[in-house]
Formats: sequence, structure tokens, C-alpha cells
Amino acid sequence: MRTSVICGLALVVNLFFVSGMNGQIKTVESFALRNVNGQIWSTECNKEVLGFIVVFTCNHCPFASLYPARLNALNEKYTPLKVPLIAINPMDSLLYEEEIFSLMQTKAQLENFNFPYLQDEKQLVSKQFGAEHTPQAFIIWLENGKYVIKYKGAIDDNGEDPAKATPFLANAVNDLLSNRQLDEAATPSFGCRIFYRK
Repeated sequence: MRTSVICGLALVVNLFFVSGMNGQIKTVESFALRNVNGQIWSTECNKEVLGFIVVFTCNHCPFASLYPARLNALNEKYTPLKVPLIAINPMDSLLYEEEIFSLMQTKAQLENFNFPYLQDEKQLVSKQFGAEHTPQAFIIWLENGKYVIKYKGAIDDNGEDPAKATPFLANAVNDLLSNRQLDEAATPSFGCRIFYRK
């Protein structure tokens, strides 16, 4: 089938990776990836935005599995404010059979994802962001035609109980929408390590 472009616990030491803060300012290039609906999702086809919430996630990671409902809520809240959420699967499906495209489709359906769930099959977009593990969140903001990374880190600080969590990601979006300097532009986060192909 021709793909169309539509604008619209294992070894814990190896799997779990902790990310600290990095104050480096970085931009990312526009990108296009296959969505679970079989169509190509592209930043170029979604320019009527202020920016994007970009969450690197996957199927097999126990940490990532705690967040689907929260991701749906974030997308529902911020899409009307022109900051939609997209999720990107950066995992090597040759290394992790659970990450094949058909199982991504199943995951999206079972979890009722209301946002694009994109496969970064060649891991090029994930490398561009500097994604290190899942889940890991970024905010990219459109400035002078370029996407600037404004936030990198955790979604929040309590995977098991969202009611007790500090919503780092949402706070950062709110700061940007209010034209305030971010209180925390980077936060420590941890999850399942992304192994990049050589």
C-alpha cells in the first residue's frame, strides 16, 4: 500500500537511563514520520501552531506505560491553544519486537490515543532532539521559522500518582503561553534507554 502524505523487567542496568539538566539552546529541523493511521505526519503540514509538545515514548517500557492518560489530557488541553502533543517511538524494532509498527497501532487503539503516535524507524529525528530514554518530553517553539527546544525533561515527577505529581511539562507550556521565562527549562528524567544503531 502506498503511504500518503496528509496534512492534518529485563536488564535494569541497561534499560533504565537517567537524564540530567542541559542548558544548551538547540533548534531542530522540520521532520516527517509515519503515524499509526498509516499516513505521514509532518511539521510542514502543521504550521498554524505556536509549538509542539513532543514526547518520546514506546510500547515496552514500564515507565512509559504509566502516562497515556496524561498525554491524552495534555493534548486535549493544549491543542486548542495551538500547542498540540505528538508522541514519537524512537526504539529499534529490530532490537525490540514489541516496537514494530503494527503493535504501535494496537497500543494507540487500546490506549485511545488522541494524538499522533509516530514511528522514527531510522532514529534520525530522535537523534536530532538528543532523546535519551522513554518517556522523555520536549517543547519546541516556532521562532523566526525555526523550532527551538524550550524544554527538555520529565513529564512530571510521579509516574504512579498524577494527583501528587509536579507537572513540569504543563508548567513549562503555561510559561511559554504567558510569555514568561521558564522556571525550569530542563528537569531530570528517567526511563528506558534508547539504543541507537551504529
